[in-house]
Amino acid sequence: MADHKGHDARRPALLKRLPLVLTAGLALAALPTVAHADDDPVVGGGTCGGMRLYVTACAQSPAQGGGGETAQKSSTGSGAKDSGDAPKCSTEKVDPPPPAGSPLWEGHQPGDGAVYRIWCDTGRAGVIWAGNAPAAQAVDPEVLARQAVDRMKLTGPDINISPKPGGKGLVGMPVWLAVNPSPTTYGPNSATATAGGVTVTATAQVARIDWAMGDGQHVVCNGPGKPYKKEYGLATSDCGYVYPQPSTRQPGGTYPVTATATWNVTWQVTGGGAQNGQFTQTRQSSVQVTIVESQAVNQ
Repeated sequence: MADHKGHDARRPALLKRLPLVLTAGLALAALPTVAHADDDPVVGGGTCGGMRLYVTACAQSPAQGGGGETAQKSSTGSGAKDSGDAPKCSTEKVDPPPPAGSPLWEGHQPGDGAVYRIWCDTGRAGVIWAGNAPAAQAVDPEVLARQAVDRMKLTGPDINISPKPGGKGLVGMPVWLAVNPSPTTYGPNSATATAGGVTVTATAQVARIDWAMGDGQHVVCNGPGKPYKKEYGLATSDCGYVYPQPSTRQPGGTYPVTATATWNVTWQVTGGGAQNGQFTQTRQSSVQVTIVESQAVNQ
């Protein structure tokens, strides 16, 4: 897992997700294949990585060039002054357009906007519908989105576990797993980044927390959990765990408990219409928990 300063490895991602029931094969069949020059992308050609449930426009290998149907294309220049060597993006209107009823229209009718291919030299590529032609960009918006996330200074979860670190829990008794939410430890958190005339706003929110309990078991919680209070007595938590063995045989006599938060990040180009996307990042925090047999507490 990446620490709170790390980034998830980049991989090609769709700019806008299609319904999960749509397989890549069906989506590709719905989109007419257009032949291009050697340096242009072609749907279904070249090598693709990343998720398989979404339409992906793959980089075409040099041997796949050729003439054929035409396409209206808009590419960026050498880059704006404030973007330096930032990754660049290109757009291309799909011509001929997908047939009426294709999922690529996203519920719109032919003639109501158009379907565009967008790809960036970072390897990110996809197919979107837009009411107006997306503007040429001298920077990959997802790169800016990741820069915006850096500005949020997201950290690992603020763990609020019971028994507390330094205290003792009992074998067979419930352990309450919770975190204290804040903008940097749980979200929501938003920030913007600008380069090459493009401004992107990113919003991050924890979607789930994976608790590695230190004995080989995991508990996945879809919320922050509920901190324990004395009045709860021996009640169990919706986000909790029961240790079947004491921690006495563990190094240091404790279980290392690690909470890994998965952040969902959504981003939107300001004034960019359909230009948006999402990715995930993770952050971790750890504590040590002591679990003993009940008779050991009374000694």
